[in-house]
Amino acid sequence: MRKIAFLLLVILAITSCKKTHEDFVIEDVEPQRPIVDFGFHYANFNVYYDTIKRHETFEAILKKQNLNGKKVADIIQVLRDSFPTSVKLKRPYVCLRSKDKYNRLQYLIYQPNQLDYYLIDLTDSIVGYKKSRPLTFKIRTVAGELTGSLTQTLRKMKIEPTLSGRLNKIFAWSIDFFKSRKGDKFAISFTERYINDTVYDGIDSLRAAYFEYKGEKIYAFPFTQERNGKVDYYDENGKALKNFFLKAPLKFVNITSNYTKNRFHPVQLIWKAHKGTDYAAPTGTPIMTTAAGVVEQAGYSTGNGNFVKVIHDKTYSTQYLHMSKILVRRGQHVKQGEIIGKVGSTGLASGPHVCYRFWKNGVQVDALKLKLPNSQVMEGRNLPRFKEQIRPLKRELDSVAEIRFNQ
Repeated sequence: MRKIAFLLLVILAITSCKKTHEDFVIEDVEPQRPIVDFGFHYANFNVYYDTIKRHETFEAILKKQNLNGKKVADIIQVLRDSFPTSVKLKRPYVCLRSKDKYNRLQYLIYQPNQLDYYLIDLTDSIVGYKKSRPLTFKIRTVAGELTGSLTQTLRKMKIEPTLSGRLNKIFAWSIDFFKSRKGDKFAISFTERYINDTVYDGIDSLRAAYFEYKGEKIYAFPFTQERNGKVDYYDENGKALKNFFLKAPLKFVNITSNYTKNRFHPVQLIWKAHKGTDYAAPTGTPIMTTAAGVVEQAGYSTGNGNFVKVIHDKTYSTQYLHMSKILVRRGQHVKQGEIIGKVGSTGLASGPHVCYRFWKNGVQVDALKLKLPNSQVMEGRNLPRFKEQIRPLKRELDSVAEIRFNQ
């Protein structure tokens, strides 16, 4: 009896161990499919999901759906003006088939992107049309401080990094982001798009923002004046952020040498004046003209290497030196921010950079210390409407920042 009892205990222990082991087995489970989508209750159909394969065509997709050649030809003929001529690789499509022994294709839905879809209805006659999922917009207002670049900081805050491009463009005339430092504070209010109220679809618009720069809060509010219907950005007093000149001809680079009356030249090895600002960047980095104007010179000299000089008006001119490549010609009109060349190290240069020079009334001056005029002015009649419009936005930014920084 003792032997039998012992054997029963061993069997029970083995069974228990096996049970415990099985309880912790993780099985591959197919992702849960939607119950309702595109306005259809999927329980009413046999549902087939797939994605576009390489070299697959709309015609090939239809031929896989229990349709004869004539039916496929009829569908293509009817839908040739309402359905895309080509389909995108790896984009999803859904086939809704009848729940009977015939398993007939009733609807085919193709999604070229997250928002839009094409629907083919075969329940009666052949009908096809393009539709869009419902969009909702959610406001998000955040405050933070730089922990690295603006792009890196936004990514850490789970904000789409592309917003940094918009902010850089808006504040380009007011903030030299080359000199922004870790710990600089900011607050941003923006709208985000959601498909079907749940699927994130990117940032839609910027409502308001401020950045602390050199101890000062610089606000940006979008506003449309009655005169031209164009959206520009203004600070809390209605002063335009967009100046006549950009702060620098490059994006995301370092200043390696400032304007000075006496500097040891790294190539000539002598002390001399440096009447420009050097911005270091990899060879091939695009160089922008800091204001609209006409190209006065585009060529090569021993000291300057490949260079471009732009006349902006009777007062101001700018010059860009040491290019690896010139992309404009003499006499050409250029817009503010237009790419005029690529960073290089031609001429008397010890490494890849652009030397940015600035003239006022024919005299070279320090561009970083020059007070430049605004290109957009708030009309007096628009100021009361502007003040009323930004009041709640400014209060929202300041409130979020106060909570975040316990000010």
